[in-house]
Amino acid sequence: MRGREHVTIAHRSISSSAQRQALSVALLGVGAVITGTLLLLIFTDHSLDRVLFEAISAFATVGVSTGITYDLPADAQLVLITLMFAGRIGTITVASALALSNRPRLYQLPEERPIIG
Repeated sequence: MRGREHVTIAHRSISSSAQRQALSVALLGVGAVITGTLLLLIFTDHSLDRVLFEAISAFATVGVSTGITYDLPADAQLVLITLMFAGRIGTITVASALALSNRPRLYQLPEERPIIG
């Protein structure tokens, strides 16, 4: 955002592959939480704030709940279980897979400068 070519944190440069990997893992996590929240809203009658809290808590595997987990139907509990598994194992697996799938290209596409903002 500041117009610099390289990203630096604490006087260290961060490679573009590490930046792409971090962005991919973060966006996959956000997508999982949004999908889980929507499924919980479909399966239950609870409000958005309580369901969103449950989904984020499950994905982050922090063990905090609003108290609605015990009353959820089996489908909604399965969504929470999947979010817990994805939060614990999924992001590490995705990060490892992205790090190992780096193939050099034999060509380079032309550079474009799109209008941002």
